[in-house]
Amino acid sequence: MTRDTAGADDRLGPDGGDDGLRPDGGADATGPDEVALDPWGASTVADYRSLFEEFGIAEFDDVLGGVPSPHYLMRRGVIFGHRDYRPVAEAMRHDEPFAALSGFMPTGDPHIGHKLVFDELVWHQRRGGDVYGLIADLEAHAARGLPWDEIDAHAESYLLSLVALGFDLEAGEVYRQSTNEAVQDLAFELGTKANVSELGAIYDFDGETEVAHMQSVLTQMADILYPQLDEPKPTVIPVGPDQDPHVRLARDLAGRMRYFKVTEAYASFELEPDERAVVARAYEALADADDGASGDDADDGDDADHADDDAEDGIVRCVEAAEWLEAESPDMPGLWDAVEKLRAGGTEPLRPRVRFMARNATDEAFEALISAVDGEKRVYEGHVDAFELDRAAAEELAREVEVATGGYGFRPPSSIYNRFMTGLTGGKMSSSVPASHISLLDDPEAGYEKVTAATTGGRETAEKQRELGGEPDDCPVYELYAYLLAADDDDFAARVYEECATGERLCGDCKEQAAELMAAFLEDHQEKREEAREVVADADVTLESDRR
Repeated sequence: MTRDTAGADDRLGPDGGDDGLRPDGGADATGPDEVALDPWGASTVADYRSLFEEFGIAEFDDVLGGVPSPHYLMRRGVIFGHRDYRPVAEAMRHDEPFAALSGFMPTGDPHIGHKLVFDELVWHQRRGGDVYGLIADLEAHAARGLPWDEIDAHAESYLLSLVALGFDLEAGEVYRQSTNEAVQDLAFELGTKANVSELGAIYDFDGETEVAHMQSVLTQMADILYPQLDEPKPTVIPVGPDQDPHVRLARDLAGRMRYFKVTEAYASFELEPDERAVVARAYEALADADDGASGDDADDGDDADHADDDAEDGIVRCVEAAEWLEAESPDMPGLWDAVEKLRAGGTEPLRPRVRFMARNATDEAFEALISAVDGEKRVYEGHVDAFELDRAAAEELAREVEVATGGYGFRPPSSIYNRFMTGLTGGKMSSSVPASHISLLDDPEAGYEKVTAATTGGRETAEKQRELGGEPDDCPVYELYAYLLAADDDDFAARVYEECATGERLCGDCKEQAAELMAAFLEDHQEKREEAREVVADADVTLESDRR
């Protein structure tokens, strides 16, 4: 599921805050409009702000304050965006069930980009989450054409690094797509809610795309929803932004599998979201006006007939709302469709309510829902309106009824996104260019040499560096400190940034320190990989496939 998912263009400012962050994507950005998200190809993000605007990814800073003891990748802005992470953070704060899952396509050696995602899985596990690591072997075979024996070798290597970095195999679950029957069964069911045209639009598939490649997409959708098979719960998928098409489709499919769709409504007929906003505005304005009029009349006496008249006058009717909208809000989006529906409603009173729309509900589930809705309700063919429930309570009730009557009750999966990492040679980090990245299997001496040979953000001469300061915002070596070498020590990462920016730190000394730290990390990690071999051997994980 992931491909080079390391974040890369975060920058700590001199005070350790985020004033050093570069939302434009860093040195390899070629233009403000260059955005390409391809789960299997070369993804480009020239301006990370465009992801917020074009794809609806939210800034992680919006939820950072609600995350208990956030990971340093969150604090430093390496994790820059999210989709709907708030329910996961709330579950952590309240010791409620939640899950995290990410996958690794075994096409090569694990590298420092994978390490960031491994670290995020371990962090969520240590905060009480049910955590899953999957080997995306079906995807590797279908999308990349790798033979099964090569996939087997890489699968073991990924697993060794994951365990060496702290993943608890007894507390969590690791599986291969090809051996998980529950995932494959769920993929089949999800396939009943997707079509070839949709996959073509999302992934640019065409008539030459192999069917197995399309099937691998549905398998990934099943992977994302797999943590909720036992019970619906908030689930986060840590990935790079190139994987966002998968997350969006999974969120859509989670909704399509639900028995009921819960919406807010005002009358017996259904409104589109923009139309609903229009009608809400009319209802609130007219209801406020009626409340004011009733208050004035109340001072005139408490005659029962007069009170009945006030109650009758206080009802907001569809035709009245249509007339008000035409006069007061002629330019609102969705206005005229809403007006047309309101006029067709005639004198029907508008009343706020929540609506349960039957999507895939069985007759048993629909009858169970009717019985479960307390208070005033109206039952129609295909939907139920409830007048004494708010939206949140209605959502929970719909999920409870669905699960009790055999449905999944999926919650939309959440996601967090890492910035792409700049290659040590400049430009993009690429697994096909060994000098541009650090493999977790690199000999420590080789890792040392790659860092000492890396491109920097320094000036042409030491004199200019001392005078003008370096440019840590454009330095792959500084990224190594911020993303890996400084570990949890924010003060150290901030100090490196400040010393570089002020000219106190020169590139030669900086690279030497980074190279020594990298060699030490690789040596320690590889020792822990050897220790992990026995743990992995004793675990219930299939490392060799019988597929050929």
